[in-house]
Amino acid sequence: MHIYSFEKLETWQKARMFRKDIYHLTRKFPKEEIFGLTSQLKRSASSIGDCLAEGSARVTPKDKAHFITIAYSSAIETINHIIGAYDLDYISEEEYVAYRLKLDELTNKLNALRKSILKN
Repeated sequence: MHIYSFEKLETWQKARMFRKDIYHLTRKFPKEEIFGLTSQLKRSASSIGDCLAEGSARVTPKDKAHFITIAYSSAIETINHIIGAYDLDYISEEEYVAYRLKLDELTNKLNALRKSILKN
């Protein structure tokens, strides 16, 4: 089986684990949120890794960096959804802080990856 370049990226691996964490977290959200916040949170969290994968197939560094920027934007959207989940008491303060820290790490890695690609 072929391993694609995006699968080797630490940033993508962290995004993959983060998506898994979000899917587990949203299982406890109210059922009436399944098409609301639950869906939005899952989609924005998934988009981080999706954009990294899609961008890895682009040819120019500028195109690759563009998709990393979109991944970063998805991470910021995810922060907003985490804030919403906390405000609505769907997650505890402890969970809120833990997920914010994970997203801080992920956004820092995305920024570093984008800068690295644009240097080439």
